[in-house]
Amino acid sequence: MRPLVVKVTCGAEDAERCNQAFTVAGAAAAAGADVTLWLTGEAAWLGLPGRAEAFDLPLATPLADLLELVAQSGDVVVCSQCAARRAITEDLLRPGVRIAGAAVFAEQVLQPEVQALVY
Repeated sequence: MRPLVVKVTCGAEDAERCNQAFTVAGAAAAAGADVTLWLTGEAAWLGLPGRAEAFDLPLATPLADLLELVAQSGDVVVCSQCAARRAITEDLLRPGVRIAGAAVFAEQVLQPEVQALVY
């Protein structure tokens, strides 16, 4: 199975699109894919403790469960510029989440066989 990189560019302001990105990342992780979930824009807030738990979308798998699934088997990354604009630092992030920049994202998506999706 080829690696999957999912970049989510929205948060609670576009709940269905945000949840769709997490759902796809979680489903791929559950299927055994090597998944990296990038939290950018307003999704950067979801890298903080309690934020995914507060996200609510009727009839959707809880975002915190999907985030935990990806973090346990793959990688969850907050965009460095997005984090800086929101004064989010590594010490504020939930366990299993890290901060990285565009060079890391570009390196990941340019690898052979990688599938990248942006929501």
